[in-house]
Amino acid sequence: MPDASVLPAATDTSRTQRVALIALLAGALGIAFAPIFVRLSEVGPVSTAFWRVAFAAPVLALWMAAETRGRSRRPSSVRDYARLSLVGLFFAGDLAVWHWSIRYTSVANATLLANFAPLFVAPVAWFLFKERFTGRFVAGMLLALAGALILMGQSLRLSADHLFGDALGLLTAAFYGGYILSVGHLRAEFSTATIMTWSGVITALVLLPLALVSGESLTPSSLDGWAVLLGLALFSHAGGQSLIAYALAHLPASFSSVSLLLQPAAAAVLAWMLLGEPLGALQAVGAAVILVGILMARRGSR
Repeated sequence: MPDASVLPAATDTSRTQRVALIALLAGALGIAFAPIFVRLSEVGPVSTAFWRVAFAAPVLALWMAAETRGRSRRPSSVRDYARLSLVGLFFAGDLAVWHWSIRYTSVANATLLANFAPLFVAPVAWFLFKERFTGRFVAGMLLALAGALILMGQSLRLSADHLFGDALGLLTAAFYGGYILSVGHLRAEFSTATIMTWSGVITALVLLPLALVSGESLTPSSLDGWAVLLGLALFSHAGGQSLIAYALAHLPASFSSVSLLLQPAAAAVLAWMLLGEPLGALQAVGAAVILVGILMARRGSR
């Protein structure tokens, strides 16, 4: 008969993981709106990425300042700040390259390929952080990736129109994989607000000179343009990305990266509803396969 004293702890852990899973999926839906905001932005792709983190920074900083000291701690050494800066550098690369990819391929393609992060996360998590996978998890990951490929539909054709943008999307996945792994590792020590605030500052400091050097327009020409940037910062970044960072403290990085494949499915639907990009039966099948793959990976990661 199991020790009764163990049952409450096991129940608490299970409840925490359920909440984290809900936060992860809600975060994926939140950042699914990001490519829509990017498409509607009146400034260049790197400038848009800069305003995404710059507008979110004060909100996140206020959140961090309001936190009471609990089990997490504040950065206090050069090593701490260096590790938080690495998160910011990964995210700067992710945003800059991804926002460019959106301009050279469809919203669905750019979002899809940026979420091929499991191909990078799973091997690194296994090698560096000793995460272990069951056969069901691997099958679920491969099924979700297959669903993502189905979702691409006609975009699988290597055409001059999409090839460059698709390549940028895949490069984004490498940066995003580094971001997921580093956030997941740091969440054992630092709070969501601390990681989001400090990494966001570094991301902004990297993106601002890149936007200026690229010759992009840095300021929108209308109030609607500013509203788009503010929505991207508050809804997709401060909201969606923070939910994902929270979840990474309680769920394996490899499974989290697979679950974030929900984002391209949601983005494809949003692009169809808001931007008029075609959404056919094949893409609907791909989205369904992604969901089945995520469920299988979840059961295999317990």
